[in-house]
Amino acid sequence: MGTADKAIRVIIAVVLAVLVYNETITGTLSYVALAFAVIFVLTSLISFCPLYLPFKISTCKK
Repeated sequence: MGTADKAIRVIIAVVLAVLVYNETITGTLSYVALAFAVIFVLTSLISFCPLYLPFKISTCKK
């Protein structure tokens, strides 16, 4: 996973968390948004996204 991919994932996670915190997103959708935020942060930290494997996607510079 490339640096830009990691940064974009973290930014999206922060935006989702802020939207949930401000109650812009509520109900079941807020739980889904928080789940995506956690997944984005975790995949950024470990530099691996399991969905990239079956599609043979790589954002790393070679």
